[in-house]
Amino acid sequence: QVSLVESGGGLVQAGGSLRLSCAASGRTFSSRAMGWFRQAPGKERVFVAAISRSGSSTYYADSVQGRFTISRDNAKNTVYLQMNSLKPEDTAVYYCASAPAAIATMNSYYDYWGQGTQVTVSS
Repeated sequence: QVSLVESGGGLVQAGGSLRLSCAASGRTFSSRAMGWFRQAPGKERVFVAAISRSGSSTYYADSVQGRFTISRDNAKNTVYLQMNSLKPEDTAVYYCASAPAAIATMNSYYDYWGQGTQVTVSS
């Protein structure tokens, strides 16, 4: 069983930055891929970023490439999403998720999800 708790969301002006954190419980953190997804009102949940078990590989959605950085600290069972140059279109509920894989970008590969944290970017 894996429990994921996100934090760090909030309201920020366009061009600003936020860092999201996701704390995971359990002993299997370092053996699982981690990812961030987001869901805007009235839209489907979409992939944002993923990181491999060791942290050596990362993938990003085109919409956030160059602005967001995913990282993990296996000693702290925590994954992060540094978000810079935020835009109003980044407004969404952000979810972290855990997958029993080396790395994964598709929702269907992830079997544990956090409750989400709201990010609102004002123009």
